[in-house]
Amino acid sequence: MFIGAEANEKIKLSVIIPVHNEEKYIVGCLDSIQEASKAFTGTIEVVVVLNRCEDRTEEIARSYNCVIVREDTKNLSVIRNAGVRAARGEWIVSIDADSRMSENMLAEVERLLSDGQTIGGGVGAIRMDRVSAGIICSLLIILLPLMLKYGNISVGMFWCRREDFLAIGGFNEQMLMTEDADFAKRLKKHGQKKGQRFGTIRNAQLCTSTRKFDTHGDWGLFKNPGIILGYWTGGKGKSKKAADKAYYENQAR
Repeated sequence: MFIGAEANEKIKLSVIIPVHNEEKYIVGCLDSIQEASKAFTGTIEVVVVLNRCEDRTEEIARSYNCVIVREDTKNLSVIRNAGVRAARGEWIVSIDADSRMSENMLAEVERLLSDGQTIGGGVGAIRMDRVSAGIICSLLIILLPLMLKYGNISVGMFWCRREDFLAIGGFNEQMLMTEDADFAKRLKKHGQKKGQRFGTIRNAQLCTSTRKFDTHGDWGLFKNPGIILGYWTGGKGKSKKAADKAYYENQAR
């Protein structure tokens, strides 16, 4: 069980999970956090941000004693930021509900944030539940332009000190997609000003689902070029419809 909302104990780390009808995935995510917490020396809370949930997600989250927040805006940046505002931890981790961390992940976060030389960062070792030619080509057409735009950063799961999260303004609420890459770029720049490096966890693994491919087909992205453009532009302007289709309409996050 995690530390609950009424607990008075000082919290070292808060894990933020945005959720939209996640009953199929959230148990795996929460179980992985519980396993990873065993190697972490401080106290951990998990903040689940409910976004228009109509299934058993809230019931499951409460059974794990998670802190519950509600934010129904169709904007992942707003949803993530709402979770951080409710969090009490000195350190912040943001993970998606369909991802699972290896048992040494939080120990790696603790090691890197304790050295005073790392501003925060992402994860380099990410494994998908399955791979195919369509999935690989889809990832390449999304990631290569983003690498050119945002530089050498790592994504997947974000971790940093709360004070640094607030210093850079959290996630950019003007972006509906690729808010994670934008956050990483700004965190890295903030770290450079403080003489700290942007870290990439390589000794622990993040596993994530292929649910979008399972739903729309492994080559489905190429049938929806608007979604590709949305990834490149952050879901701004005319790409808002693409963001809704990719993240916010009639499917889990």
